[in-house]
Formats: sequence, C-alpha cells, structure tokens
Amino acid sequence: MTLPIRRAIAADVPAMSVVLTASITELCATDHGMDAGAIAAWTRNKSQAGVAGMLANPDLELYVAERDGVIVAVGAVTKGGTVALNYVAPQAHFAGISTALLARLEQALVALGHNEGRLESTRTARAFYESRGWQADGPQASGRVVNGYPMRKALV
Repeated sequence: MTLPIRRAIAADVPAMSVVLTASITELCATDHGMDAGAIAAWTRNKSQAGVAGMLANPDLELYVAERDGVIVAVGAVTKGGTVALNYVAPQAHFAGISTALLARLEQALVALGHNEGRLESTRTARAFYESRGWQADGPQASGRVVNGYPMRKALV
C-alpha cells in the first residue's frame, strides 16, 4: 500500500483533532469502558486548540497519514525518543495504516539519533505493538484515568 505520510502542518489541525477524538472514543473502549468521564479526560487535549499546541511544541514531531487526500491517522514522536501518538480513524482501522505510520515514526526516532524507542501502549493496542517487535518495559502505569503499558523496541 502506498500511503502518504508526512509532517503535519497547521492546516491539518481540525482533521487531526477529529481523528484523535474518534479513535479514542470508538476504538479504545477496552481502555475507557465507555465511561464519559474517562473519555473526556483522555480527549481533553485533543481539541483543535490542544492539537495546535502539540504542533507548536518544539519537542514533538507530528505526522499524518492520508488516504485519498483525507487524514486517517495521526502520529507523533518526542525528541527524547518516545512514540507519543499513533491513532487511526475508525473508518481506516485494520487497513495497515497504523503499521505504516508506526514504521515512519520509528524512522523519525532513528533520524533523531535514537537506537531505541519507547512508548506507552493502551490495552487496546498492546498486541498490535507486540506483533511489531515492541516489548513490555515494566508494569502498567498508575494514577491516571486510563493507564498504559510501557514498551520499548531496539530500532537499529
């Protein structure tokens, strides 16, 4: 599959917000249990203002994947070596888009000088990451409404 994946720009912010919010709301029910408070807490910074703030953050590199000219996935890495976002729109789920985006994010980490990547996976995505070579890196996080699972992967 040829899938355009590129750095995000300001004009992408509205579509990115929609993808992030829909992905969390519709695809991550295993993690938030359809609890309105948990969804609100998780999506709070996924508003257009929140996404614009992420885009302006010099520590983040944000990427979008497009299918037929429409943004269908959003990813980000930190300068510190972490995959910070990897979300796909519900209508593009199970189409290989998250896999392609993750490969691009891993490339970005290597380009930033990292030999290893880190991320915190949702319960929903844990098997996805494991099947792509990521390994558990400690116990489930605690203290938040939705707690993820630390993972790492050797990249080079």
